[in-house]
Amino acid sequence: MSTAILTGPPVPGSSLEGDLRSLGFDVRTAPGAEEVRGLLAAAPATERVALVDSRFVGHVHALRLALTDPRFPAAAVPGALTAQPGARAALLRALTSLDGDEDGPQPLVGTAEAQRTAATAVAPCEPLADRAATVLDAEGTTVTRPGLGSLVAAVPADAAARERAEAAVAAVDDEAVRLRSAVKARDGFFTTFCISPYSRYLARWCARRGLTPNQVTTASLVTALIAAACAATGTRGGYVAAGVLLIFSFVLDCTDGQLARYSLQYSTMGAWLDATFDRAKEYAYYAGLALGAARGGDDVWALALGAMVLQTCRHVVDFSFNEANVDATAASSGGKAVVGTPTAALSSRLDSVGWTVWVRRMIVLPIGERWAMIAVLTAVTTPRIVFYALLVGCAFASCYTTAGRVLRSVTRRATRTDRAAQALADLADSGPLAGLVARALRRPARALPGVLPFLIALAGGVVVVATAAFAPLKDPSDSPVLILGALVYVLTSGLAVARRMGGALDWLIPPVFRAAEYTTVLVFAARADVPGALPAAFGLVAAVAYHHYDTVYRIRGGAGAPPRRLVRALGGHEGRTLLVTLAAAFSTRAFDFPLELTVLAAAVALVALTESIRFWMSSGAPAVHDEGEAA
Repeated sequence: MSTAILTGPPVPGSSLEGDLRSLGFDVRTAPGAEEVRGLLAAAPATERVALVDSRFVGHVHALRLALTDPRFPAAAVPGALTAQPGARAALLRALTSLDGDEDGPQPLVGTAEAQRTAATAVAPCEPLADRAATVLDAEGTTVTRPGLGSLVAAVPADAAARERAEAAVAAVDDEAVRLRSAVKARDGFFTTFCISPYSRYLARWCARRGLTPNQVTTASLVTALIAAACAATGTRGGYVAAGVLLIFSFVLDCTDGQLARYSLQYSTMGAWLDATFDRAKEYAYYAGLALGAARGGDDVWALALGAMVLQTCRHVVDFSFNEANVDATAASSGGKAVVGTPTAALSSRLDSVGWTVWVRRMIVLPIGERWAMIAVLTAVTTPRIVFYALLVGCAFASCYTTAGRVLRSVTRRATRTDRAAQALADLADSGPLAGLVARALRRPARALPGVLPFLIALAGGVVVVATAAFAPLKDPSDSPVLILGALVYVLTSGLAVARRMGGALDWLIPPVFRAAEYTTVLVFAARADVPGALPAAFGLVAAVAYHHYDTVYRIRGGAGAPPRRLVRALGGHEGRTLLVTLAAAFSTRAFDFPLELTVLAAAVALVALTESIRFWMSSGAPAVHDEGEAA
């Protein structure tokens, strides 16, 4: 239970107290700041508290947005302010600073009509909640003010203003706005026109029956796993059922976010589930298709692993570019800020033509279009065709988006913040070996010009993948060439991150590392040509990718990267690449390499999952809700 304190004299006929109770608040009343401080001090320290002016007129959903969102320590709309336990002390200080600045009106006596007229005719000073919010902002406590759109939230100064506010409230359907706002404003074509028109009503149905977003997220995962199991049967009926279930899983995937926005049920566990289950569902489905194909005598594990590698690298490109530029400041030229690029200008012109917006969203193959394509092709074709289409579509989308971002980066002169540079360094996932090289070469690395660190990282990635692909791999005597390639990768990886990652193309370094590590595992497993090598490699890449996704979502949630002890324990990307190379070079029996990959995959999964679960379940994890990526 949370406590809402109504400030000022009551307004007869107002439904405000009932509205607050419907939002789960225990309502108390206080005429001024002194009484408010007393009630605030008496409220349990672990509770959220809210100050609401008794003259408030507005929609219930406006109050819900301001007073019940768990993501913000303090939030406000006109006439209403909330503070979670972490901001309670700051609120009490703010109220103390308002001594002698009490609301003007005194308790009213007389008939109900006289009370109503008097309460709205007196010109009061600014509501206590608004003044407290101003003080909180001035003292450094961020007060979030949610966008209300057409919703009304006001404290009328007189009877005429109150009547106008009440008319404005009556003119807007609160529930329709709430339902509409549950859907993301920016989404793909398939999601916008084929899923959201009805999934929002499913979200409301779930809310009215007390279901939580976490339960819907879990149901989506279970549905996707059943779809993967159906695909693994290798029968036409199984493929049809898999396609239908995959679409239904996506409907639930949209519903959980809409339910969270509809009911403002954001949580730490919800952030973790929502951030990771999409990838788990999709990659489990890839594995199911590969198992189903194998039952029919067609080995497509290499294609399944290639699709996972490509899709993961696409996401890393998105994450790195966004983190590098989210708070970059424009460089100056001749005393004027340099803003915009020819590429950005072209993009803006294209966006001004309505249909091009949807075409551009579709060609990058976002999750809705991608899952729809996978589901339909699963039902009517074969797993091999599914993966061919997926690889071609994702490759085109990756080239399209990456090329545009590279053009933006080289034509826009901007200064990258220290926060962004640190985020890129964390996304690089450099382990102890690269760290040693970076410390040894830090001084000469500072003199590296412009894009050279990226080119060094790219060259190292090409070397390790090329040696894995073309060096002899039949006898332990061939191992020196393979090991040399891996050592070159360690050296270039350390040199690439030895200086501050503030260059124009430094955001490409983490994707290069991901591509090099994952592709090396894929190539070695494919070349081993022994049963179980590719499935084991699939498991290893999936486990490592989970660690990388977990790193991304921690950074995006504002909680910082995983602890260095975790990165050291997992060896970093260069350490794992070297270890896989050594395993491939010195395996003497056919079953050795698959077993070694399996053991490594299990170790990575155990360590990464244990730390991830500990973090996301802890009270220190941020209460956020991931809106999802377009891709």
